[in-house]
Amino acid sequence: MRKHIVAGNWKMNTTVADGVNLAKEVVAAASEVPSSVKLIIAPPFTHLVPVAEVVKGSVVGLSAQNCADKVSGAYTGEVSVDMLVSASCEYTILGHSERRQYYGETDAKLVEKVKLAIAAGLSPIFCVGENLEEREAGRHFDVVAEQVKNVLYTLSAEEMAKVIVAYEPVWAIGTGKTATAEQAQEIHACIRKVLADKFGALADDITILYGGSCKPSNAKELFACPDIDGGLIGGAALKASDFIAIAKSF
Repeated sequence: MRKHIVAGNWKMNTTVADGVNLAKEVVAAASEVPSSVKLIIAPPFTHLVPVAEVVKGSVVGLSAQNCADKVSGAYTGEVSVDMLVSASCEYTILGHSERRQYYGETDAKLVEKVKLAIAAGLSPIFCVGENLEEREAGRHFDVVAEQVKNVLYTLSAEEMAKVIVAYEPVWAIGTGKTATAEQAQEIHACIRKVLADKFGALADDITILYGGSCKPSNAKELFACPDIDGGLIGGAALKASDFIAIAKSF
């Protein structure tokens, strides 16, 4: 049985104090969410330790938004997987389209990050997705399949079992546009087939999240699709009531 997950990616938003308050609001309202749905929040690095205290003992999981592709050393400004574990993280988002687009993250670098995260005991939330040009050229299936193969095909079945996949239509992030439920489902089904080609029946157990402008108004329709197992939420995760409303859409 696949897990239903709603994960909130706060990106570069909130001060530490604001983030702690937001986490408190999410924890306080978590009891409204069906027990079958796992809530995860991903604050900025600076917030992880105080937010970890807020979510400690609750049903809310803690994720980082990224990690370094090195274990340790002279890498100014980077944050290692061991640092994340020591800050009580259970997950880390990897390969987000903004990291790929603005910071030049390659599939080769993401292989290193994913493997380091898994070895440290973290579950990667691994992001894939096409941009508008690729979508309009009809290349979206090929682009997403290649991203999956280039990174996740390097894993063993045991490693793959720790991974959560998130599909992000890049053209729908922060634009107000949203893939239709039909568009989202067909890509999620494609991802699951690509995983099945490598990992067989394990693909049926992999959680695949939708990550493109998911909000309370469209979450129910998206989550009703057979291959959509939850959401990686951006803007709507910055308001606890919206985030909880999305999670209650199951």
